[in-house]
Amino acid sequence: MPQQNHREDTISSKKTKSPFEIPPELSELTEKNIEQARAAYGHLMDFLTQSMNAWSGAASNTTSSGFEGVQNRAVEFAKENAEHSFTLAKKVARAKDLQEILALQSKYAQTQMQTYTHQVQELSRLMSESMSKAMRDRQ
Repeated sequence: MPQQNHREDTISSKKTKSPFEIPPELSELTEKNIEQARAAYGHLMDFLTQSMNAWSGAASNTTSSGFEGVQNRAVEFAKENAEHSFTLAKKVARAKDLQEILALQSKYAQTQMQTYTHQVQELSRLMSESMSKAMRDRQ
């Protein structure tokens, strides 16, 4: 009988402590890395935005200026999507176990699919408007 009690104690202790528990030190390190990546991404997006603005200014004509709104909105969407990804990464870094990570990932995937659908619709509308304007300007 003593052997069975030991076995039950081992099983109950396994129930209370998940084998997939994330150490706090790893979470802290991950959060710092995420913040560094977010800052680097922000610098990259600023550089790309400045480069695109300079290119648009140099190639300024009726056709290209009509598509500037599409370009600007696409950049905004890229920034928003990146921010959502960094937010998810931060939440994952703070997660206590694998189950929480999977729940976060599932919710993120659902939300982003809705977001992407909206973004594609908006960019399509803007592109259509820009093309119509460019055609009118050519006539």
